[in-house]
Amino acid sequence: MTRTDAPAHAVRRTKRRRLAGFVAVLATVTALLFGVPLWTLVLAPAWPGAVTLAGTLAFIAAAVAQPLLMYLGHGRGSDAAAVAGDTLLGVIWVLFTWSVFGTIAGLALAAIGVDAPLRQRTVAVTVLAVSLVLLAWGWHEAMRVPRVRTVEVFLRGLGAGLQGARVVLITDTHYGPIDRSRWSARVVEVVNSLDPDLVCHTGDIADGSVARRRPQSVHLGDVRARLAKAYVTGNHEYFGPSADAWLAHLTELGWEALHNRHIVVERDGSRLVVAGVDDRTAHGSGHPGHGADHAAALRGAPEGVPVLLLAHQPRQVDAAVAHGVDLQLSGHTHGGQIWPFHLLVRLDQPVLHGLSRHGARTQLYTSRGTGFWGPPFRVFAPSEITLLILRPA
Repeated sequence: MTRTDAPAHAVRRTKRRRLAGFVAVLATVTALLFGVPLWTLVLAPAWPGAVTLAGTLAFIAAAVAQPLLMYLGHGRGSDAAAVAGDTLLGVIWVLFTWSVFGTIAGLALAAIGVDAPLRQRTVAVTVLAVSLVLLAWGWHEAMRVPRVRTVEVFLRGLGAGLQGARVVLITDTHYGPIDRSRWSARVVEVVNSLDPDLVCHTGDIADGSVARRRPQSVHLGDVRARLAKAYVTGNHEYFGPSADAWLAHLTELGWEALHNRHIVVERDGSRLVVAGVDDRTAHGSGHPGHGADHAAALRGAPEGVPVLLLAHQPRQVDAAVAHGVDLQLSGHTHGGQIWPFHLLVRLDQPVLHGLSRHGARTQLYTSRGTGFWGPPFRVFAPSEITLLILRPA
């Protein structure tokens, strides 16, 4: 091997190791997600042979199909495969979660003397029934127009002219492989019915290109606000080459695309700085000129005027504190979307949802999101359209 061949060989070896590690993790996660419910629902209850065989084959087929559907759907752009893969992922997550609880319940039944196989069959039927109810309810919650959540926020330095200003927050609409054009139009109707002064969208507008998601997103052009409509990118805008296209599209629809910049809105002599930064993943996304830059976003902002910052992820609040932001609006977490996934979200984000205080000055409002991503279910994590009413502190 020549000296020049050695680095290339090392790179290839590193890539192979990473691929092998990814495949190992994927195989382990898939085995757990499908294996636990397979044991709880099919094998442990000792059903008749034909039932056991059919159930086992169904779980094996689903386990093999799951990664393939996700690859074809999200890797190759097939909307049909994405819907099938995402739905299967949601179903198996719910079955896995409640199979774990069912296993615990089975231990309790054994402790009080319930014998096999009655014990395992009772657990299996209960787990299946609970899962089916939650999946039906979760589908309804994901597809419905979100409820309005009203929150009062008290800001120091807010002028009397902006007392009672109405800020409507939508986020994580995730227009995607399921055509939700009618849902999008109805969301806009609700937003307009709230008589907003300012409407904000804090990113993850869609999964896919502008061309593919235009029929769903075009309704955002009908949003009405007295002072401004402002938008920032989320992490999903950076999954493909579409970040700049989405900024341009929202601008065409009459929104202020706050790509590390700010505007100043005014009512009755009182002013508010509305700033926005790119998502925290933008810098490493390979999109030239993108990356969260709070200093650039606030450069030239008038002194002594309250600052409202749009930033997709709650994790960006530390930078907001450092730059003297009064209120940050975020999304990204979906409130966990499907319980108990929120436990994993909390490992990555400082806040799951709601209004929180950070430092002496900065407040953060985190929305559960207006739409959903991936599995078309919301379980114990309702979507929302947020109405924030600003008050002087």
